[in-house]
Amino acid sequence: MGREPDSLAAAATVKVTNPGGSSPYLFTCDHASNFIPAEFGTLGLDPSELTRHIAWDPGALPVAQLLAQALDATLIETCVSRLVIDCNRPLDAPNLISEVSETTSIPANANLTQAERQARIDLAWRPFHDTIERTIDARIAAGRETRLVSVHSYTPVYLSKARPWHIGIIHDEDERVAVPLLRALNAVAGIVVGANEPYSPADLVYYTLERHARSRGLACAMIEIRNNEIAAGAGQAKWAELLAAILPKISIAATDKAPPVSERSRPPPADAAEKHKRPSTV
Repeated sequence: MGREPDSLAAAATVKVTNPGGSSPYLFTCDHASNFIPAEFGTLGLDPSELTRHIAWDPGALPVAQLLAQALDATLIETCVSRLVIDCNRPLDAPNLISEVSETTSIPANANLTQAERQARIDLAWRPFHDTIERTIDARIAAGRETRLVSVHSYTPVYLSKARPWHIGIIHDEDERVAVPLLRALNAVAGIVVGANEPYSPADLVYYTLERHARSRGLACAMIEIRNNEIAAGAGQAKWAELLAAILPKISIAATDKAPPVSERSRPPPADAAEKHKRPSTV
């Protein structure tokens, strides 16, 4: 099931694999784990709920690990369930700590005090983003090209609506990685590819990339794979092999600069997000 040790004393809340990797690609897996630290119990849920997509992105971490290994790339992953705190959300997002995920109520996430919220931020959210920031700072200081790619998975059906795409590539105006990746994937027979499907940056799912790549002008993209495709080792290996064959072939000239971040791409302020509040989706 991919769970972590039962105590945070035995595990950090963020993990870096292959920090000296030679690849220009830096991978993140923002929803890598369904581990809930012992002090939170099961957040009021039946333990069986923790195997569902509401707790993590099933299959995403093995794909990211295989990609990092194949490309000699660095991987940064979360080690705490997004039910505790979603590391791919801004601090003012209404679903930073979801009270409802999909259609499931999370009892222990309701009516948190500011101190309780801050404790969760300090536990997992801040270490994850601080680690990415330090890693990118070190790469830039060393004069190394960095392309930030986050790896996620999504459910075949959401709120009773089937999702036909096997894989989706999420991007905003910076298309330097996304468009060549989409072009190559669309050339593969037998797969259905979504551009900004099943999510787009407007769904508040682009925070890690916006914060660490777009703010620095670094090329970036989000990879979303339907989780029934990567539920087992064979599927994980198939998708990692395909992506590992495509990503190194993407050429970005030094003169090909990132476009500016538009207002459309930026997450709305907290009050606007609240007006459009929806269940957690990614």
